[in-house]
Amino acid sequence: MERCAIPSYENDTYAIQSKFHQSQVDLYIPDKDPDDDTLLYDRCSYYDYENNTRTNRNASRHKTKCSKWVYSDEIYESTFAKQIDLVCDDRYKTSLAKSMFFVGVLVGALGLGMLSDAIGRKKTLSLSVILMMASSIGLAWAPNYIAFVLIRICVGASTSGVFMTGFVIGVELVGPSKRLFAGVVNEIFFAVGLVLLAGVAYGLRDWFWIELSLSIPTVIFIAFWCILPESPRWLLSKGRTEEAEEVLRKAAKVNGVQLPEKLFDDDVTDVPETAALWNLFTSRVLLIRTLIIFFNWMVVSMTYYGLSLNTGNLGGDFYVNFLISGVVEFPAYALCLLLLDRWGRKKCHCSAMLLGGIACLCTIFTISFGGKDLQWLTTTLAMIGKLGSAAAFAVIYVFSAELYPTVVRNAGMGASSCCARIGGILAPYVADSGVMIGGKFGQAVPLVIFGGASVLAGVLSLKLPETLDENLPETIEDGIQFGTPEYRKKPQLSLTVEAPTKDIGMTKF
Repeated sequence: MERCAIPSYENDTYAIQSKFHQSQVDLYIPDKDPDDDTLLYDRCSYYDYENNTRTNRNASRHKTKCSKWVYSDEIYESTFAKQIDLVCDDRYKTSLAKSMFFVGVLVGALGLGMLSDAIGRKKTLSLSVILMMASSIGLAWAPNYIAFVLIRICVGASTSGVFMTGFVIGVELVGPSKRLFAGVVNEIFFAVGLVLLAGVAYGLRDWFWIELSLSIPTVIFIAFWCILPESPRWLLSKGRTEEAEEVLRKAAKVNGVQLPEKLFDDDVTDVPETAALWNLFTSRVLLIRTLIIFFNWMVVSMTYYGLSLNTGNLGGDFYVNFLISGVVEFPAYALCLLLLDRWGRKKCHCSAMLLGGIACLCTIFTISFGGKDLQWLTTTLAMIGKLGSAAAFAVIYVFSAELYPTVVRNAGMGASSCCARIGGILAPYVADSGVMIGGKFGQAVPLVIFGGASVLAGVLSLKLPETLDENLPETIEDGIQFGTPEYRKKPQLSLTVEAPTKDIGMTKF
């Protein structure tokens, strides 16, 4: 929160210092903001008195736009917006900076996704880590708004590359029985990051030190180059069978499994076809499947981020509210771990989307008939919606990664992430639509959009084939046949070694 600085008043602060200070605030600062009547002060104007009559509130005066502000330290002691006064006429720049971050995420998802399919998962992950480290640390020293936005774009692109490529390499390093854990554990650490961020921000409350404390530890990630192997599936897709065999034999040695002398059949060692993202649109089956995946990614992201915008409506402490919004994701991911290998990907994703969507739609009744008296129930339903969208986010990562053929998996995941970013960009506009409409109906409209879109996406996902315990499709032709009896009869490449007594996957190196 902010207000205009009182003219000619040295050491003015947002907090009231004394009775005299309060009298000066009453004299110079309008007590209502024209854009938000819940605020104590007008944020952009002060009273300018004529003929030096400022001691009399009834004297002739007019509102004047201010050029200097004082800020409340109740939540944050320092932010970049405070530092360069991104308020009033420049307030839109904060939203623009957020949008540019998602533009970076979109560029990174698509560009680094295709780069990963071209040069390998390991190289792309390492490149993304270095870019993330440099840009996130450099952001703390951004000298002006333009530099801040440009660096934020780089941060968005690099974090997209780290998360997406890390997810894909994790899924490709394991067999069918371990893909669930490889996929969902990524999401659990995302929630851990939200909880840690709440703690760090509460303790430091200064954007410079928060940025540095969260960015400097990324230096450790450079060690991934020495620890992680290249994806054997990607190596095989490029015909590099000797390197793929070396990775698999090292995994077998660590897991205590004896591999046969001849690891691959002759047809597996043939150099496979190469493919690009556009190949997903060359057949009717893949086209419909891909569009459904894209739509689900967009809706999941829009709902997830849109509901996150309502965190402040919980009431109480800002940091506690943010913490709750992160904690609510843990039961979502626990349910995924518990049910994905029992119900299957399709049923879990559809159920999560329907749960979140119906919960959002039910807020129509609490808003229309309960108002503030049922605000707690509205918040609870919104958090159930957040739980559903978080669970769906976890499932759609695993589900779509298993549906895309290996030759275009990372590019497909990158394109899916682009659709998610579009949903994230749309989320604040949908949330703000209620303000434009006004009234109880306006309050309900955003949640109706989130809920209706979630229900529609969940129903459409029933058209996708189940991937539970299925071998991953390797080629475009495999992708077309995936889910059919003909596909199950084909000889498949498996990177899971069957021991005499139990199934041992590539779980550690």
